[in-house]
Amino acid sequence: MASFKLKSLLLFLLIYFIGARDSFAQVKTDQIAEKMLVYQRSYGGWPKAFAGKKIVYEQDLSDDQIRFIKRDIDAEDATIDNKATSREIRYLAKAYKQTSNVKYLQAVQKGLDYLLVAQYDNGGWPQYYPAKNLYRGQVTYNDDAMVNVLNILQDIVEKTNDFDVLDASYTSKSIRAIDKATQCILNTQVKVNGGLTAWAAQYDEKSLMPAKARAFEPASLSSSESVGIVRFLMRLPNPSAEIKTAIFSAMDWFEKVKIAGFATKNITSADQPTGKDRILVSDETSTIWARFYDIQTFEPIFIGRDAVIRKRLSEIDNERRVGYAWYGTWPQKLKDHDFAKWKKNNGL
Repeated sequence: MASFKLKSLLLFLLIYFIGARDSFAQVKTDQIAEKMLVYQRSYGGWPKAFAGKKIVYEQDLSDDQIRFIKRDIDAEDATIDNKATSREIRYLAKAYKQTSNVKYLQAVQKGLDYLLVAQYDNGGWPQYYPAKNLYRGQVTYNDDAMVNVLNILQDIVEKTNDFDVLDASYTSKSIRAIDKATQCILNTQVKVNGGLTAWAAQYDEKSLMPAKARAFEPASLSSSESVGIVRFLMRLPNPSAEIKTAIFSAMDWFEKVKIAGFATKNITSADQPTGKDRILVSDETSTIWARFYDIQTFEPIFIGRDAVIRKRLSEIDNERRVGYAWYGTWPQKLKDHDFAKWKKNNGL
């Protein structure tokens, strides 16, 4: 009898270890996702750079590099700037769908928890969290930072773009965060002489007044960031009267400040420190918008690293002139396609 029990135990252990081995062997990995796990901070977010260099996940990491990176796991440098944290959450959600590797889903959930904790009570998000020194603590629309977060949360609500893998608790959390953020967006749409216009790139986190960030990013109306905000508002189902008014007002403002008959041109210029230049030229087929507009006059404004606001692109330093997107066609697709589609979908 003892011999039979021993044989049964040995058979059970053999089957168990074979199953465990096969199960382990079947865990699929994604090389990009694996490197994203290395850079994720202990509190859930991701930095956009490490050791002064932009993070490029396509580059291989040695064991020594991985150990070096993980030493900074508690560094307070996580951000939503330049798509950081948003791009990792999106990629890892897709990687989980493709591999069923639970580590990737856990990293997504940890990243989402980070975003939800970072949101201010007023509905906005700081550019960085937990570090919020200088302009990093401002409510930041710049480079679509806040909109990138909101589009992830809306995907969770709609269970699209691979976010159907999350449990229902994240749906309810996302709805609450979106409601708060939408009210923040409505509260920060700038009024001039009683009329709604567009949005600034960043706002003081307490007063919600337009604020400057870097020396060449003044408090102003921003056409590029406003496009991202309007496009997000157009995603929301059953828009309220207040949301509709916000969208119509912004579209009216885009029309008011468009610059018809001009385009920018990049040229070679040996006279300039960078060896190149960017100039404004006549082009009757082109319509562009300035990146920044004076809040009161709606005049395009330009600013170099000296922080002095000027009215012509040619008046700022060459490095900033060629190194920043001062003009663009950002609202064009919104005007030509998205706005009409939104109006039709909402019986307007």
